[in-house]
Amino acid sequence: MDRAQKEKMVEELGQIFESSGVVVVAHYEGMTVKQMQDLRARMRGVNGSVRVAKNTLAKIALEGKSSAKMADLLTGMTVLTFSEDPVAAAKISDAYAKENDKYVILGGAMGGTVLDQAGVKTVAAMPSREELLAQIASMIGAPASNIAGAIGAPASNIAGILSTIEDKAAA
Repeated sequence: MDRAQKEKMVEELGQIFESSGVVVVAHYEGMTVKQMQDLRARMRGVNGSVRVAKNTLAKIALEGKSSAKMADLLTGMTVLTFSEDPVAAAKISDAYAKENDKYVILGGAMGGTVLDQAGVKTVAAMPSREELLAQIASMIGAPASNIAGAIGAPASNIAGILSTIEDKAAA
């Protein structure tokens, strides 16, 4: 890799560290190509990505960034998983680590906060953006459906009473 390629890689990594909602650092030693492709496919499914980069270039890219303390995690064979959604990459990484013992989460960063293994697991346990939006929508919709039911209830009660009176009159 020549100097121009290294500079381009540092710039790309810098963009990843700045724009991602969460970045997870893990060891992947011993993983097969198929396993790595599976991880990449899962990350694409949540609009995330996987990046293998030289630790020295990643450390250079971290200089001056809010998550610069994450550089301590970059030792050995590391892979970066990241996503704009602050929870997606952590969820996929945590689930994948449970299935594959060769994928070991070291930690990560969420904005300026550096996470250890437990921190990544905590972020993974949080609901995703879509789940939160669904919960909020159901909370907003619940009172409206209750009001509609309360408004419609007297009419259905009156209809039931009239039906009962009519049945008694016919008998």
